[in-house]
Order: sequence, then structure tokens, then C-alpha cells
Amino acid sequence: MDKENIFKDSFKSARDPVCGMSVKMTPGAPHYDYHGKTYYFCCQRCLERFREDPEKYLAKDKPAVKTAKDPVCGMDVEITPDALRYEYKGTIYYFCNPRCLERFRKEPDKYLEKKPEPKATGKDERIYTCPMHPEVQKTGPGSCPECGMALEPMLPAGPQIRTEWTCPMHPEIIRDEPGSCPICGMALEPRTIMLEEENPELVDMTRRFRISAILSIPLVLVAMRDLIPGLHLENFISVKTLKWAELVLATPVVLWGGWPLLARGWESILNRSLNMFTLIGIGVSVSYLYSVISVFFPFLFPPSFRGMDGEVGTYFEAAAVITTLVLFGQVLELRARGRAGAAIRALLGLAPNTARRINQDGTENDIPLSDVTHGDKLRIRPGEKIPVDGTVIEGSSSVDESMVTGEPIPAAKAPGDKVIGATVNGTGSIVMRAEKIGSETLLARIVQMVAEAQRSRAPIQRMVDIVAAYFVQGVLAAAVITFIAWALLGPEPRMAYAIINAVAVLIIACPCALGLATPMSIMVAAGKGATAGVLFKNAEAIEIMQKVDTLVIDKTGTLTVGKPRLTDIVPLQGFDEQSVLFYAASLELGSEHPLASAIAGGAAEKDIMPAETESFQSITGKGVAGKVEGRPAALGNKSLLDSLGMDFGAAAVKAEEMRQQGRTVMFLAVDGRPAGLLGVSDPIKESTPDAIRQLHEEGVKVVMITGDSSTTARSVAARLGIDDFTAEVLPDRKAEEVKRLQAEGRTVAMAGDGINDAPALAQAHVGIAMGTGTDVAMASAGVTLVKGDLVGIVRSIKLSRATMRNIRQNLFFAFVYNALGIPVAAGILYPFTGLLLSPMIAAAAMSFSSVSVIANALRLRGAKL
Repeated sequence: MDKENIFKDSFKSARDPVCGMSVKMTPGAPHYDYHGKTYYFCCQRCLERFREDPEKYLAKDKPAVKTAKDPVCGMDVEITPDALRYEYKGTIYYFCNPRCLERFRKEPDKYLEKKPEPKATGKDERIYTCPMHPEVQKTGPGSCPECGMALEPMLPAGPQIRTEWTCPMHPEIIRDEPGSCPICGMALEPRTIMLEEENPELVDMTRRFRISAILSIPLVLVAMRDLIPGLHLENFISVKTLKWAELVLATPVVLWGGWPLLARGWESILNRSLNMFTLIGIGVSVSYLYSVISVFFPFLFPPSFRGMDGEVGTYFEAAAVITTLVLFGQVLELRARGRAGAAIRALLGLAPNTARRINQDGTENDIPLSDVTHGDKLRIRPGEKIPVDGTVIEGSSSVDESMVTGEPIPAAKAPGDKVIGATVNGTGSIVMRAEKIGSETLLARIVQMVAEAQRSRAPIQRMVDIVAAYFVQGVLAAAVITFIAWALLGPEPRMAYAIINAVAVLIIACPCALGLATPMSIMVAAGKGATAGVLFKNAEAIEIMQKVDTLVIDKTGTLTVGKPRLTDIVPLQGFDEQSVLFYAASLELGSEHPLASAIAGGAAEKDIMPAETESFQSITGKGVAGKVEGRPAALGNKSLLDSLGMDFGAAAVKAEEMRQQGRTVMFLAVDGRPAGLLGVSDPIKESTPDAIRQLHEEGVKVVMITGDSSTTARSVAARLGIDDFTAEVLPDRKAEEVKRLQAEGRTVAMAGDGINDAPALAQAHVGIAMGTGTDVAMASAGVTLVKGDLVGIVRSIKLSRATMRNIRQNLFFAFVYNALGIPVAAGILYPFTGLLLSPMIAAAAMSFSSVSVIANALRLRGAKL
């Protein structure tokens, strides 16, 4: 690069993404950084429009990816040459997996039935409630019918999309209304997390369980009358009448209480997707129907079905108790799933309902949170919650941000500092400017991000899915073998023994615990991380994080505070401190680099007014150049001055001394000759040394990559005990350094700001975005730390390792129950001990296995990070 290229007297142009006008890329032009790219605008109005909805204006620039909807499961499928497809009546349909393709091929008309599409109304479809009568809830605003008060939104302000429902174990299943998953039979959950605590399915299942339990207790007493001392019902009631009593008690339990279970089992058979409800449905149906037939048509049964007294046995109590225990397990599971999302609902509930707006005439009034708009001036009094994200413009206070950052110490806030919605103001009064509202706020994005992470699938789940795919078929085969073995080899009544033992095998082997093992732990871990300021983008990031053995970090803003201060000004011949600082500040006026802020701050302290720079040019990784008051000038690192062919001579020795003191040195050239040196220092965060010590204790190697000189990098690395470092690295080379470490067989995590470091974040096994959760950071990294320091990385590693340990424990519980339970239920102990496993005990053991997995997953809420 030569001088002529750097100092050329011309401006680059850019197209305004909103109105399409050509805009000169001057330092003073309105501009906005989004996803690592700077966009320029013709006016402030276009900038504001773009800031509100960037994707709206960038969609036309993206390559169009054609998609089609899978007619079976409703997923969007990319239309690619290798996509699964099937032509029917001249139309080509696309599918997400072979199973959906096979189902469609067999019954295409079933999946092509037209369903009424919900009409987009553009109305406010949030749930509103009365502050005095929370039981009053309705869609859209209005007044309370009880007290007449205005209803308030239950969710943070902002347009809410229509609620969609998805399966916690199969997130590819998405429906417009509640129901059950066609793959596993589990109840679908809303994709949008709501504040309302009552789950309608939990209410329904609880009611069915309670009534079923009330009816099952006398049923068990009647069935076990011979084992209860002093209970001789035959003296008062005939055996035939008792059988009819059992039928009356068991029928509502099975046909009403167990209806959701039977319906899901039947759907699994129709969909050819066998699951836990297939086994429960078959087991309960066989027990109940066998007993009904024995009551109405006892003459149909041959001697092999009859006992010593010639009577055909009934198993109403088995059918009813199995149903009741499964319902009990469903209630416990639904409650646990609710508790897994409790941390997120607690965050969601932090948002205040109102904000105090300062009007243009100076008056103040309280308004609903939904009425806050961009740019509003809001007053936050002592002890109040901050309503939305923004910047302090007046006053000072301390703000408790522990609910989103996990840090217990309140953060001091002064004019110019950012504040986060839903955090709690301390004893001072401040005035803020609203910058992000509704779904734009950090709180709303945290909720959405964690919800997506909870529904994502960890790689370890693939192994579980493969096992589960064959497990139910194996259980059915085991039940058939058990039936045949007892029918041929068992004692009299052989057929009765065969049926009851086959049912016991079906019930005890239900793979519900196997299916819950991974999703429950992921749900709890994602919620736990959110309350500690650690946001996982998906379950894969949680799983990979526990394997990380090398952490690559940038220096500025990660190890350091990220707010450099100008500490040294060394003028060279022909210049003084005032002129050196004047030219440097003028050049950096159009730059947003952290070092530019330090120079601008130093100039402001000395009351130096910079001049506008002409022909401004930013040279990535090297510095800036332009014309200041008609004189060509350049400011940057040694690489920039080397490219200009300038020799700083003895000043280079002084620069080296400054670097050894941990300074970042910038060289200034004016009129093509050396003019001065500027030294900038960025203080190291107080938490950094302890965090690096904890990372070493976790067995993680810490590598620093920085654009600073080797001397400065060596000084910082030695002071902090960093294992290795690479200095003078341009942004585009950071990804190459990550590749080099990966080539050595290391599992690498990269921590950066999510903008300049985006390529390296994408290259690493898992990217960690530091900072206050910007859009760019959340989009480019697998893990986002709300409070940008290394302590959050330590927490993420500890939580990841605790989660994977918990998942392995859950899988052990699930496999052990099934491995031990099936042979015992089949009667393997009978020849030696005479012990048989009742289907009722099998149902209890099956429910207990699910409860064990759930309880173990919930232990993660108490993990120490």
C-alpha cells in the first residue's frame, strides 16, 4: 500500500438500504453497524427505520432460498436437488425425513385435506389480565368486568406472534393449536413462554388422576379381599356381583380417566410411530377387555383360562391402577416441566407494567409499557424497575442487574451508561432514553433464546433416538415371547398367567424415562444458565462446551475493561503535544474503534477541538488516514507506517519501552513524516485473574490472540498467567489461528465481541460472545455472556459439565429400570422363588423411573457455578 492510495482525495459510496439513494461514506454520514457490517443512510429518518427492523430492508439482498412445507409434519423444507420428494397428481411435495415421505406415499389424501388458515388480523393478540383480579384474562386490551380497571398485558410490550405449539422432545413438530406429538405422544407446549402458571393439560390430568384414584382404591380393596384379614365380602355379596362392581368402578377410570392415554396409543399405531403410549394403551386395553369379556361371556373361555374354582379371573384392578399410576406420572412430569421453565417465567415476570414518561412540555405521567416508543425520556425513581433498555441521560445511581447478569454487586450508572430493562434501580433517581422496547429488549431476547435452547436437541439425543426407535418394537417382541412361553410352559391357568405377565412386560418397559433423560436436563440447564448470565444458543453448545480444553480470547474488552485511556503523548521534531493530539483526534473522529474513544477523551480533557477529516479511510487492522486541514495524515500501528516507508528512528525505541509497560502504541505521521507517538492503556478487569485461575483448575488452556504488538501481548500474558499468545493478528487471521489449534486435536472455544471476531467465532467448536447480548453476538455465537467477562465462561463450562453428567445419570436410570424390569416382569424369577410381578407394581416402577429422571434433572437448579 503506497501513500497515494492512502491519501487519495475521494469518497466511497454506499446505497441506503431503506430508500436506495447513493450516500457518500463520510465520517459524519448517518451509519449503523449490524451483523458486523456498516450501513450508511441519507438521513436520520432512514437510519431509525432500519434500526427498528433491519431484516425487513436486508431481505432483498439475501439470496432467495426456496422452501416447501412438509404436508405430513408441517416443517419447512429447503428445495434442494437431494431433498426428499414425491409427485402426486402432478404436484411435487417435499419432505423432511423418509418417515414423512413413506406416510404420505401410503395415504396422500389424508394429508392434503384443506384446513382453514388462521387470518392475520394485525390486532394485539397478547393476553391481558386485571391487576386486581388476575383470574380475569382475555386476548387484547379492555377493562375488567369485576372492577372496571384497564387490563394490562401479561407479556413485555411489543407485537406478539400467534402462539405455536411444539413437542419438547421433537421440536420439528409445530402445530397451531394444543395437542399431542404424533411421534412420541407427549403433550405439545407453546413456543412462546407465558407468565400464566396454570397449564391446561396439567389441570386436566390432575382432575383425571384424582377421580381415577378415588375409584381405584375401593377397586383394589375388592380385588385383594382375600389378602386382607377380616374382609370376607363373599359372605355378603356374591362373586358375580363383586365382578360387576369392579366393572362399574374400573370403566370410568379406563375409558374417561385414561382416554388421553388410549387416544395417544391409538394415534401411534395409526401413524406407525410406536412409543410409550403404544405399550400403555395395549397393556390397559388387554387387561380391561379381557376382564369385560370374562364378566359378560365367561362361557367362552376354555379351562386353561380358569382357576382352581372354575372361575375366569378379572383384572379390572390392574387396568385401573395402571391408568391411575400413569396419570400420576404424567402429573409429576408436567409439574416438573413447568418447574424447568420457572426461571424463565421469573425473568419474564420482572418486567414492570408501566413506565413514567417525561413529555416534551416537562410534565410526567405513568403510561402502560406497551405505549413506550423509541426515544422516549423515562424517569426511574429510587427502588423502581427500569422499564426498557436504554441509556442514562441524567442523574446517577446503582442498578441491581443480578437477575440477568448473575452478578450480586449493583452496577454504578451515570450519564452515557447503558441500562437493561427489568433491572432494579437503587437509591438514586435517573432519567433514561428508551432505545429498545418490546421484543427488542435484552430480557425478551433472553427469554426467546433460552426457549429455543430448551427445545433444541443435543447430539447425545441422536443415540437415544436410535435406541428408542427399536426399543418399543423389542418390548412388543418380548411381550409376545412372554405370552407364548407362559401359554406353553406355565402352570394352570396358563393363559391367564400368559396375559398378565405379558401386560406386566409392556407396562414396566415403557420408555418414557428414556425419552425424558436428555430434554429435561437441557431444559433445566438452559434456565439455570439464563439466571447466571449465560445464554446457550442450543443444546449442542451445552454438550460441546463440556469438552472444551482450549479457550481463545481477544484482549480488548475480554481480558480488559474495553475502555482504553490515553496515557502518553510523545511529540517528535516539529510538533508539540497539542498538535499531535489535534491531528490524532481529528483522524479518529470518524472511527468507532475503542482506541479512538480514548484519543477523543484525551482531546476533550485538554479542550482540543478536532477538525473534520477529508478523504477519510480506514485500513483494517492497521489504522486510519485522511486529510486534516488540507494536510495528509495517518495514524495507526507500525505496520501502517512501514507500508508508507516511514522510519521513526529513535522514537521506535521509546515505543518499545511503552509497550513493555503494557501500553498500546500508535504512530502519527503528518505530511509524510513522523509526527509523534500516542500510548493508550486499557485496564484489566478485576475479575480476569481469578477467572483465568479457575479456567486452569478446570483443565482449560488459555490462548490470547490480539492485534497488539508482541511486547504488549507478552506483558499482559505474563501478568495474568496466560498459557500462550499470538500478537499482531489481523481480524481475518483470527480464524486461521483457531484452525491451527483445532488441527492439533484441541476442542476450541473462541471468546470475542461477536462483530470483528465473527469468522473466528464461527470457526471455533463453540463461539462465546462477550458483552451485553447484542443482536450480532447472539446471532454469531453458541454461547452469549450477558456480562462480558471470563467469569461467565467459567460458569458456562461448569454448567455444561454438570449437565452432561446429569444426562448420563438419567440415561443410566432409564436403562437400568428397563434392563432389570423386563426379565423380572416376564417371570424369570418364578421357577426359583415363585415371584411374579403384578402389572400394578410394574406400573408403579415405570412411573418411579420417570420420576427419578425428572428429580435428578431438577437437581441442576442447585448447581454451584
